[in-house]
Amino acid sequence: MKEIIITFVIIIFLTACQPQPANPTTTANSISTPTTVNAKSTITNLQPSFPTHPPYQPGELVDYIAQTGDTLPALTSHFNSTAAEIMKANPAIPASVTTLPPGFPMKIPIYYAPFWGSPYQILPDSLFINGPAQIGFNTQEFISKYPGWLNSASDYVGGYARSGAQIIDTVALNFSVSPRLLLAILEFTSGALSQTTLASDMETYPLGYVDREHNGLYLQLVWAANTLNNGYYGWRNGKISTMELLNGRIERPDPWQNAGTVGLQYLFSRLLDPEEYAQAISSEGIAKVYDILFGDPWQDIQPHIPGSLTQPTLSLPFEPKLSWAFTGGPHTGWGEGEPLAALDFAPPAVVGGCVPTEEWATAVAPGVIVRSEPAIVVLDLDGDGDEHTGWVIFYLHLATDGRARAGLKLNTGDPVGHPSCEGGRSTGTHVHIARKYNGEWIPADGPLAFNMEGWIAKNGDHPYQGTLTRFSRTIIACLCADQKSQLQSKTTP
Repeated sequence: MKEIIITFVIIIFLTACQPQPANPTTTANSISTPTTVNAKSTITNLQPSFPTHPPYQPGELVDYIAQTGDTLPALTSHFNSTAAEIMKANPAIPASVTTLPPGFPMKIPIYYAPFWGSPYQILPDSLFINGPAQIGFNTQEFISKYPGWLNSASDYVGGYARSGAQIIDTVALNFSVSPRLLLAILEFTSGALSQTTLASDMETYPLGYVDREHNGLYLQLVWAANTLNNGYYGWRNGKISTMELLNGRIERPDPWQNAGTVGLQYLFSRLLDPEEYAQAISSEGIAKVYDILFGDPWQDIQPHIPGSLTQPTLSLPFEPKLSWAFTGGPHTGWGEGEPLAALDFAPPAVVGGCVPTEEWATAVAPGVIVRSEPAIVVLDLDGDGDEHTGWVIFYLHLATDGRARAGLKLNTGDPVGHPSCEGGRSTGTHVHIARKYNGEWIPADGPLAFNMEGWIAKNGDHPYQGTLTRFSRTIIACLCADQKSQLQSKTTP
């Protein structure tokens, strides 16, 4: 049996700036009769209970089944272990592993850390992100089946009045968070689908997050999606080891937890008092609301990150033989905080400030423009024309004039748009570039680091700091755009 498992594993491995705000299985579209959900009624006075782990001996081997998107650095953090010990206990894992194959049985040396939280898993990762499982979901159609206030809700986004459905879709797209999840959270916190009217304070703060800088439906959802991503990617990358609840209590996510659940735990730890938090992350909380609205999320799970994921060959995002400056090391793909998925580059002769340029940001690989809107272009590398699937490259801060239109097929090196200061907050003309796979932001550093023409990205001590290294040369990101931060693309279209 052991030989069979090892052979199977080997086969899997072989085949397998501040931006602001397959045949997937879907269940919501099949709902014909709305089920009224009272969000507050899902919280009872019963304290949830969950099994506790036994007292492990230091380095004791425990069983673990790899989950989608797992990496060795993350598991090292979760189990308070070391990569060397995990590799020794699992000799079938190759040294060059990027992502672990979902379902792969492992033995992990564990070292006790206090204050472990609930092991109850709320939502699979593939239903947390705005990936393949969300294809075909119609937010407006779903909302219209319910009598709640979300049907008539509206808010201003980018100077235009948007409906509740449009706001949810905008936030889901920008942050790459599931629109279904945002709907479930809104129902849980305010009865957005079931309650026809809200108290005046809930109209201003429908998520219950009271903050003047985040009033109204849109900004409440921006805060929620950003916070969800900080929790999700913080766990995914092994950066989150503890969470502080509103009463100051420290809690560590259970080592066996999945990123989607930790994302929700992180959100509610910042929104609810400890007793309400415990209920919200139990089977009687947000999980129950999601189940009522969309069905059991754990039926027919479709992992969205395969084992041994590799990045396609990418060029630098500018024309060959020109020297551009590396002005921003790994920083957020969208929003604030995690994931540190993006890099910034500035064209020649732009030392600082928002100066128009005739230089072009270019396609880093062949693909089709799947989205083109103010300041943004998204290049779909698998050519299916759907941003939810496969590898996509996200460009930000592109000028309106000259921006590539949606539907355009590009080859490596073809113009995408002129760098600018448009979109988000920017102190100088540049282009911001990030990667997603099946809807998940891919960190610029880590087992699957950003690699453009052999230049490998690495985090710095803080966001926007960091380096690009190729062979023996290392370039340090610098807003100064000095000579030491310059590099040339050598890829010829």
